[in-house]
Amino acid sequence: MNYPRIVLAAANSGSGKTTLTMGLILALKKMGLRVQPFKAGPDYIDCAYHTYVSKSPCANLDSWMMPENTIRELFTHRAKQADISLIEGVMGLYDGLNNSEEGSTAELSKILGAPVILIVNARSASRSLAALVLGYKEFDPKINLKGVILNNIASPTHYQSAKKSIEKRVKIPVLGFLPRDERLKLNERHLGLLPIYEKKAFSGFARILGKKIEENIEIEKIISIARSAKGVAPFNPKIFRNTPVPQKVTIAIAKDKVFNFYYQDNLDILRQNGTHLVNFSPLIDKKLPKDIDGVYIGGGFPEVFAARLTKNIKLKNDIRLKVNSGLPIYAECGGLMYLSQEITDLKGRKFPMAGILDAKIKMGKKRARLGYVNLTTLRDNILSRKGDKIRGHMFHWSYFIQAPRNKWAYQVYKKGGNVSYDGLVKKNILAGYAHLHFAADIKFAQNFIASCNNYKTRNTA
Repeated sequence: MNYPRIVLAAANSGSGKTTLTMGLILALKKMGLRVQPFKAGPDYIDCAYHTYVSKSPCANLDSWMMPENTIRELFTHRAKQADISLIEGVMGLYDGLNNSEEGSTAELSKILGAPVILIVNARSASRSLAALVLGYKEFDPKINLKGVILNNIASPTHYQSAKKSIEKRVKIPVLGFLPRDERLKLNERHLGLLPIYEKKAFSGFARILGKKIEENIEIEKIISIARSAKGVAPFNPKIFRNTPVPQKVTIAIAKDKVFNFYYQDNLDILRQNGTHLVNFSPLIDKKLPKDIDGVYIGGGFPEVFAARLTKNIKLKNDIRLKVNSGLPIYAECGGLMYLSQEITDLKGRKFPMAGILDAKIKMGKKRARLGYVNLTTLRDNILSRKGDKIRGHMFHWSYFIQAPRNKWAYQVYKKGGNVSYDGLVKKNILAGYAHLHFAADIKFAQNFIASCNNYKTRNTA
């Protein structure tokens, strides 16, 4: 199969990739097409927006954390159920790790053999845009650049001038534009969009966006470009088998306004390997779900909802009770913060959390860490074994102000040889700032499930 697909790249972050991707999803769905969205790199928030408008779970494709074989498998696993796949890029088209192509949108487009449409912020420029697009085209001739969409167009005259210049000099089509419109702005937090779970009146935004896309972008040409893509290179399936493993365990997933940063494939891989997933809300629920064998608490913004989380004492007591019985818990970033003793916000206010880890967390006025990390496991835990080498991603504004150094989970290596530590291991708990993708190493999921199964066996014997 050819799997019709397009990579929506940009000249730089802030060009409007997410907005245009959502708009195209809306327009394509209105035409009756089944649309499968993907996001390049380790982003959660953009994925949630694409899931919301497409009604199909958006998945991450990360060419730094995963081998090429896995990228192709994860893509085709979902693309085969769709009429067209839209892959939103990350940062600028050629921006990769350590000033290389590794982990970039360009690298991903090559792995998938996908045509690329470049989104360009046209604010305060016209003929100069041709020079910019020409540079992107000639920087790497192996990139299959098939078209341009212009964002922040001031007027029809502005658009025609820019379009004429690009098409004459670069010899690729300009497929349309989005006009400059304050109603199409999305609020941001910590250098990312405000999560869809907190966005009010989003339906109004979607209606305006959908209409602007239909009026100003040549959708049929975009479909034709997507259908021109050749077949995906062969791969050896390793993640998703034809026959899922029968259900062995039940894992509770913290999912609400606070905790919603999960790689969709992490959840699907758990299901594939014999897990029944049930959701619960640390904001609302007074107890963990019944008959569970493990808990997974993803990332999010517990600092924003700290006062409400503090008041839900019954759930925190129930979690502590289950932890004492050996319940396995895996927590990432926001989940780590929730399991700590307390969170101190930027105003110096202290909010008691679950009190399970011997750690205290404080919010910082600047970003504590952003980017990919190489990890070495320091002690056996419910996901990995001592000495395991792991690739992960971190993005957080908080930091430890107290932590037991003899409980560190990982040694962290960054560019330049810098070494630090992350994560804590306590009983059957693994909690860290690092986000891990289970497709990067299927053993993460298998070990977690095995730990949950051991807990289940002990408690039903």
